[in-house]
Amino acid sequence: MYDTLIIGAGMSGLSAGCRLAHYGQKVCILEKHSLVGGLNSFYRLNGRNHDVGLHAVTNFVPRGGKRGPMNRMLRQLRLTWDELGLIPQLGSRIDFPGIALRFTNDFAYFESEVRRHFPREVDGLRKLTEALVDYNDMGSYPVDVSARRVVGEYLRDPLLVEMIFCPLMYYGSARPGDMDFNQFSIMFRSIFLEGFARPWAGVRPLLKVLLKHYQDAGGELRLKTGVRRIRTGPDGVANGVELEDGTTLEAKNVVSSAGQRETLKLCGMENPADTNPGELGFVETISVLDRQPRQLGHDATIVFFNNSPTFDYRRPEHPCDLRSGVICSPNNFNYERPLDEGMVRITTLANYDYWSTLSPSDYQLAKLRWYDEITATAARYIPDFRSSVIDSDMFTPKTVFRFTGHENGAIYGAPRKNYAGTTPYKNLYICGTDQGMVGIIGAIISGITIANRYLLRAG
Repeated sequence: MYDTLIIGAGMSGLSAGCRLAHYGQKVCILEKHSLVGGLNSFYRLNGRNHDVGLHAVTNFVPRGGKRGPMNRMLRQLRLTWDELGLIPQLGSRIDFPGIALRFTNDFAYFESEVRRHFPREVDGLRKLTEALVDYNDMGSYPVDVSARRVVGEYLRDPLLVEMIFCPLMYYGSARPGDMDFNQFSIMFRSIFLEGFARPWAGVRPLLKVLLKHYQDAGGELRLKTGVRRIRTGPDGVANGVELEDGTTLEAKNVVSSAGQRETLKLCGMENPADTNPGELGFVETISVLDRQPRQLGHDATIVFFNNSPTFDYRRPEHPCDLRSGVICSPNNFNYERPLDEGMVRITTLANYDYWSTLSPSDYQLAKLRWYDEITATAARYIPDFRSSVIDSDMFTPKTVFRFTGHENGAIYGAPRKNYAGTTPYKNLYICGTDQGMVGIIGAIISGITIANRYLLRAG
């Protein structure tokens, strides 16, 4: 009998496990794949390690900072700042026709850019930042309050509004065309008020640190262990799980990072009430270069691009939407020594139905075609790197579905978030993306929050 079983060894599952194990609970994390990390893991191809999901860690605070989600995470998980090994960005930009807004981890710089391009909007921007919901008050705004409506009360220039929403949606919105204002608050703070950073060696050191703390505290991890169903009784209690190999495990509590809809389906609900699957899927190309991007004249950490004055964030009719996207270079952080090889990663919106119905041979051909299309599009916004490519790969919404089980391969999960993290079963809880927290730090905070709120006597 376990005190708590946790489904999924992603960032939220690992952090919940760490927190509970630190307080002496008997905890077991169940992961159906051979690696931990979930949406923020890594894989090896042609002798190279590639990150999955991680462009940058948001919510960055420099050494000695006292506030913000990152510091809360460090305290709660008993980590040190040095264990994260984070290096800040060089600088990023939002690129729309005829205008670019640059930003760094210093919000004053972004404010100066707004003053330069939108001088009448500076006061509104300041008032908006003052109105943002603090992380500790997440959910204090009613769910489903339109972020566009609230932001429109402060900012009048529609172009500035579109430019601000572009990075926030690409890095955290599960809702087509808009965001819940709680989600907007989280993402605005994490990107503009705090900022981007990255470990020199990518996501693997972060996972190694979390896993070590979890196992050192006595936590158990079972890899290649899929869950067939969550066992529930007539008294409305989840009493354990049945694994895909038929083994049953008993527990006093169950925490799932599989997504709210997916978790309730594991409980036997065919079409859970009040849950809608996410619609937004993405493709991402990975290009390995024979030189550093800065040698080609590209020094931006992340570029969010859009080819018109309005930003259309929704599931595209075509296989990929080349009108907008994200270009990230893992090389362009403020490292003391450069990465061994150059790299460019490009993300665009994609249509899950198209990618999921292709035959294996057509799927591979489509990846080749769309890799070419996507990299050609990116070459309009950064120096053309295509002649320097020595290796490449690409993942699609089909890949995301395969490794997460999220319907439609939706990275950001359901459009309506469950901030409370509760379910119809009094001892079954949700953590991770569908609990309302996105990004690496957000996912970790989600696991901590659920552990503190429901599974520990004191947090």
